[in-house]
Amino acid sequence: MGFDAALSRRQLLRRGLLSAAAFTMPAVAGGCRQRPGQFLAAVDGAFPQAWSQHLPSSWQARWLADPQAVTRSSSALWSLSDGWATAVPPKRLQPFGAAELLRRLAPWAAPVSRLFGPEGAPALAFPWAVSPWVLVLRDRADLVARSNQGWELLLDPSLKQQLVLPSSPRVSMALVGHRLARVEQLRGQALAYDDRNGLNLLLSGDAQALVTPLQRVIPLLRSDPRLAVVLPESGAPLSWQVLLRPAGQPSGPAGQTPLPTAWLERLWSPTLLQSLLLKGWVPPLPRAVLEPALREFPAPMAALLAPSDGLLQRCWSLPPLTPEARLGLQTLWDAAAP
Repeated sequence: MGFDAALSRRQLLRRGLLSAAAFTMPAVAGGCRQRPGQFLAAVDGAFPQAWSQHLPSSWQARWLADPQAVTRSSSALWSLSDGWATAVPPKRLQPFGAAELLRRLAPWAAPVSRLFGPEGAPALAFPWAVSPWVLVLRDRADLVARSNQGWELLLDPSLKQQLVLPSSPRVSMALVGHRLARVEQLRGQALAYDDRNGLNLLLSGDAQALVTPLQRVIPLLRSDPRLAVVLPESGAPLSWQVLLRPAGQPSGPAGQTPLPTAWLERLWSPTLLQSLLLKGWVPPLPRAVLEPALREFPAPMAALLAPSDGLLQRCWSLPPLTPEARLGLQTLWDAAAP
C-alpha cells in the first residue's frame, strides 16, 4: 500500500480543511486589499490610542517607524508634525474638508490648517494637538527659582555639556536669536541634539536640562518630583500635530472612503479630552472648551496645558522657510560649531 493510501480518515479530513483554508485565506486578504484607503497612518507612539481606538469599524490605525514611512503609506489619513507636513509637496495633498469642525477650533489654529498658506487658501490639514517647546530641568531647584529669566537659562554656565537640544537647529536658534555669538554660546552648552533619546538622557542623569515639546513630559510630572518645567513668559515655539488627506486616495461617493467626521468630532468629548490631556495632547480648542476638562488637574499643570491668552499670543509657529532663509540659518549654525 502506498503512503497516500495509508493516510487515516482523520488525516484526510485535516488535509481537506487545510486545503480549504488555503483557498479561503487569499479571498479574505483580497477583501482587505479592496479597501486600501481606510487607514490612519501615524508614527508609533506619536498618536493617542485613546482616540484611535474609536475609529469607525471600517478603519484601522497603522503605527509606522518614522514620518517617511507615513508619507509612503497608502492611507486615507496621515498624522504628522507640522514640520513634516509642510515638507509634503502640496500636489500630494487634497483639501481636508470638515470645514465646520475646523471653524470650531481656536482661531489661532487657522494658519496651521492652511499649512501656512495665504488667507483664503484651502485648508489642507486638521490641527489636532499643539504643544509649546519648554525647558525641562532635573534636580535644579536653583534654576527653577530663576525661571523668570526664561530661555536665558539655557546659557547658564552650570549647564555646560548638561543640556540636550532639539535635533532641529531652527528650533534651537529660535530660542536665543540669530546672532552668531549667542548661537555659539548655545552650541557650547549642548551635550546632544536628540529628540528621540533626550528624555532618557535627562531621566538617567546624563543631562540636567532638556528642550522638548511639553507633551512628552506631562505624563511624568506627577510621578517624578525631580522634574520641573519652565515655559518662559516671553513665549515659545509651538509644535503642532496635524491630519492630512493624501491626494489620490478615495474620498467620495459610496464604495470609497469618506472622512470620518464623527470620529474627528470626538475631540470635543469631555471624556476623551481629559484622557488626551493626561497624556499631554492638547487639542487647539477654545479655552471655554478646555477649562472644564482641566479642573481635575493641579493648577500648575493646568497652567502649562492651557497657558494664559497673553502668553499664547507671545508663542509662535514655525512656517516653512524659503530656500534662501534655510541656507542662511544653516550657514549660521555651521559657523557657530564649537
